[in-house]
Amino acid sequence: MENFWSCLKRTINGTYVSVEPFHLFRYVDEQAFRYNNRKAMDDGDRFSYLIRTVVRKCLTYRELTGQTEDLSEAPDLF
Repeated sequence: MENFWSCLKRTINGTYVSVEPFHLFRYVDEQAFRYNNRKAMDDGDRFSYLIRTVVRKCLTYRELTGQTEDLSEAPDLF
């Protein structure tokens, strides 16, 4: 457990310098996946697995940014 948290803290402090609390669970999920598959896969295999699992999945901008308000009434800026 200490090894996992050590890797997570190094990743957040070194790679992802600014982490929003809203997205923290995504960073933890990514690190958990990397930690659980650290010996069984090399980078190429990990990338292939990732591509196979994200096919036909959609992440909307609203879900990504955590916006819950209705943007249809926002002024048109373009």
